[in-house]
Amino acid sequence: MKFRIIPVTPFQQNCTLIWCEETNKAAVVDPGGDVDRILAAVEEEGVELEKILLTHAHLDHVGGTAELAKRTGVPVEGPHIDDKFWIDGLDQQCTMFGFPPVEGFEPDRWLDEGNDIEVGNQHLSVLHTPGHTPGHVVFFHPGDLLAMVGDVLFQGSIGRTDFPKGDHSTLIASIREKLFPLGDDVDFIPGHGPMSTFGRERISNPFVSDHRG
Repeated sequence: MKFRIIPVTPFQQNCTLIWCEETNKAAVVDPGGDVDRILAAVEEEGVELEKILLTHAHLDHVGGTAELAKRTGVPVEGPHIDDKFWIDGLDQQCTMFGFPPVEGFEPDRWLDEGNDIEVGNQHLSVLHTPGHTPGHVVFFHPGDLLAMVGDVLFQGSIGRTDFPKGDHSTLIASIREKLFPLGDDVDFIPGHGPMSTFGRERISNPFVSDHRG
């Protein structure tokens, strides 16, 4: 599976274009905004978009979802239904973060732990990883040892838990009990900032390293 990271919105959110080399079928993960930029990347890579995937429903990750879905006709999958209140409150999110209004949407498929996502011939596993938001999910490609973790984990940091229904201890458990067991060699694309590996974060991340016990 190939991927391309497309920073979008003033928050420089890592929207990710992923695709199957065998079929040229593609998905966009977390289209937070700048839809023209996302579609330009799809065209530049010469791939066929077949779905939109969402890790969670904060505005900088979903703000462009309705527009992208309308312009391409593709379905939306994710996040977990526990983030529905964030989608229902997109107007308030726009006001809170100073974004222009965006259109609301209803995912075609809510996701849960153990679901399988198909992108062409590629298969991604879904992990439900609450803490940053209650309905956060992570997408994991076992063959390439690649995870798209949204705002759960970053290089040297973790997601905020001071938003409504965030919970610090739940987030730490999601990282240690869901992500780290996938293996030290797993590369991950965070919602913001540079990529890292779970092994590197287990050693050096001050919030979740093994040294914290």
